Amino acid sequence: MIHKVNLTITIIAVLIFIGFGDSFLPKPFSTYSLQTRNTINQLVIGLFPVWRPRINPHQRTEKQLDDIQNNRPNQK
Repeated sequence: MIHKVNLTITIIAVLIFIGFGDSFLPKPFSTYSLQTRNTINQLVIGLFPVWRPRINPHQRTEKQLDDIQNNRPNQK
């Protein structure tokens, strides 16, 4: 039972340190808290690659508008 309580208190303390430590802790610890949070943020952002579509979703519409403006027959 004591181990479960200690683990819970430790997890809460770590979350408070990472989340809010830079606002109330003294200087060296506030810097560590900010650096830890920034490192975790960069790690999470790095897990998700930037999504770019393989095709231009507006290409067909732009081609049709160009055909209409230049009085060309609609081609598929």
